[in-house]
Amino acid sequence: MKKATSLLTASVMFVLALTGCSTPPNTVFSVEDLKGKTIGAQLGTTGYIFAESEIEDATVEPYNKGADAVQALKQGKIDAVIIDSEPAKVFVEKNDSLMILDDPFVEEEYAIAYKKGNDELGQKMDDALSQLKEDGTLDEIVSHWIGDEADHVSYISDESIIRENGTLVMATNAEFPPYESMSGDDIIGIDVDIMMAVCDVLGMELEIDNMEFDSIIAAVNSGKADVGVAGLSVTPDREENVSFTQGYATTTQVVIVRKD
Repeated sequence: MKKATSLLTASVMFVLALTGCSTPPNTVFSVEDLKGKTIGAQLGTTGYIFAESEIEDATVEPYNKGADAVQALKQGKIDAVIIDSEPAKVFVEKNDSLMILDDPFVEEEYAIAYKKGNDELGQKMDDALSQLKEDGTLDEIVSHWIGDEADHVSYISDESIIRENGTLVMATNAEFPPYESMSGDDIIGIDVDIMMAVCDVLGMELEIDNMEFDSIIAAVNSGKADVGVAGLSVTPDREENVSFTQGYATTTQVVIVRKD
C-alpha cells in the first residue's frame, strides 16, 4: 500500500511539473492588444522607447540582446517582443512557435551616426554612400542578406586599394541579424559589408568594436569610435547627441508573439 501511495504521489508531482512548465496562451493578436501586457525589447532601441512611451499600461522588460527577448517570449515570461522587421524575420524563421503580427508600426530609416561637429567625416560618409547607391553596390550588398535569394555571402573588399587614410573605428552590436551578427569569431552582415565598401571608397582600414547597443552613442561621443553603425534609426532624441548621414536602409517596427 505504501508503494502504491508513493507511485501515486510521484505521478501527481509529474503532472504538476508538466503543468508548471507550460507557457500561457497567446493573447496578443493586434497592436491594440498590447495595452497592459508585458513587452520585451532590446535596451536602447526604438522598439524599447516605443513600448515605454506609446503603449498604455504596458510593462516593458529590457534585454541586452533581441535574442534574449525572443527566448523569454518562447518561455512565456513576456507577452510580446517589439523589434525591427528584418531581425524579427530571422528569429521567427528559427522558431516555429512564433509569428509576426500583420500590424506594422511606423517606418524608420537607418543611418550612420558620427560625432556632432565632425562635419568633415560626415561629408565623407555621405559622399561614399551616394557613390555606393549610384553604382549599385549598396543594393547588391543588401540582396545578399535580404530576400528569397539571399545567400549570406559577405562583401569582398578590393585588396588592390591603397589604404593610406587611416583607420575608421565602427561601433556596433553584433546581435542584430542580418545587419550584424557573429559567425564564429567574425562579425558579419549588411552594416559590416556597407562599411567595408565605404572604407574602400575612402581608402581606409575598417576596425569593428562590438559592444552593448545602448553604449554605441556614448562611444561615438567620447571618440572611442568614429561612427556608430548598428541598424541605428534616426530619432529626435538621438539627434540631440550625434549627427547622422543620409539613410541607407528603411525598416518597420513589428511585434513578435507566440502562435498559440
